[in-house]
Amino acid sequence: MAQKEEDTAAAAPASQNGEDLENLDDPEKLKELIELPPFEIVTGERLPVNFFKFQFRNVEYSSGRNKTFLCYVVEVQAKGGQVQASRGYLEDEHAAAHAEEAFFNTILPAFDPALKYNVTWYVSSSPCAACADHIIKTLNKTKNLRLLILVGRLFMWEEPEIQAALKKLKEAGCKLRIMKPQDFEYIWQNFVEQEEGESKAFEPWEDIQENFLYYEEKLADILK
Repeated sequence: MAQKEEDTAAAAPASQNGEDLENLDDPEKLKELIELPPFEIVTGERLPVNFFKFQFRNVEYSSGRNKTFLCYVVEVQAKGGQVQASRGYLEDEHAAAHAEEAFFNTILPAFDPALKYNVTWYVSSSPCAACADHIIKTLNKTKNLRLLILVGRLFMWEEPEIQAALKKLKEAGCKLRIMKPQDFEYIWQNFVEQEEGESKAFEPWEDIQENFLYYEEKLADILK
């Protein structure tokens, strides 16, 4: 079974990105933490190492991970067979729209019916019911879109509403899969910041394989 958050993480205050929050007795610091920016979608090509290690870790209980990180690969194929590819990531930082919805608002706001779109998402956790509904509507009206979603964790998977949403995603043609250790390594190599002139090897965390099998079983039960 997947492990709970480490006791040490629960004992000390931490930011949503896994960074220790210090000087909470400082009124100005506390005010800064409380008055968070209201509507912001963070985008980029590579995310910081500490964000990846904290946000994508496939723990069972995701305490402190209150936002979604979405890494994407978009392949657009023309009739002649030429393929243009792009990649990047989104982070829904205290935003009105979650990362999944923001992807279709900012990265692919429109689709050319003469082109084929193959999109792969590597997401820290599976979509909520509202995001799943938005994805389904997009797939239903965009027949030239193929979407594969790989997730590190299942979001509130015990809730009937979430289970129904995941089933509807599958019925709409969306492919859902739990990330294997190799997928986390792919994210590390292609979406995580590396030191200039240096590429460090991916170091799997403890129980990464066990937690993958745990979530894979849960998803299979939901989608059967």
